[in-house]
Amino acid sequence: MMKKYSQLFSLVFFFIFSAFVTTASAIDLDEATRTVVADSNGKTVVLTPEQVKRGKRLFNATCGACHTGGITKTNPNVGLDPEALSLATPRRDNIASLVDFMKNPTTYDGLESIAETHPSIKSADIYPRMRSVTDEDLTAIAGHILLQPKVGSEKWGGGKIYY
Repeated sequence: MMKKYSQLFSLVFFFIFSAFVTTASAIDLDEATRTVVADSNGKTVVLTPEQVKRGKRLFNATCGACHTGGITKTNPNVGLDPEALSLATPRRDNIASLVDFMKNPTTYDGLESIAETHPSIKSADIYPRMRSVTDEDLTAIAGHILLQPKVGSEKWGGGKIYY
């Protein structure tokens, strides 16, 4: 008899718990958080939730091997944190300039092309993952890069301390 009641209690508890859990979803980012700088003139754009999800997925698939957590494994002195992006030449702290970099990457000082050593649209023959990446995908990836400091705070681009 006790076994029967414990099973019933467990079943009721499970259904009540699952009802509350299914109504909870992943963290929804508000518009203020999803607002990032679009170009060098300071114009802003609000990323859609779909762009946020797509940007994260694409970043992890195409860039994540070398840029886990916003660091640069091949050059730890240059990260994807806002300060490092703003000090690059040209500045890379907006969507348009990040998209430009992913199409035609240059050194941090902007003087030389690094398309043969850094995955890009220009070097898609060397880096097959870049072959099917569209401008919309590049915008989503750039949005992800600019959004992460707001979501992960100082950890994004923080280097060996965190990753």
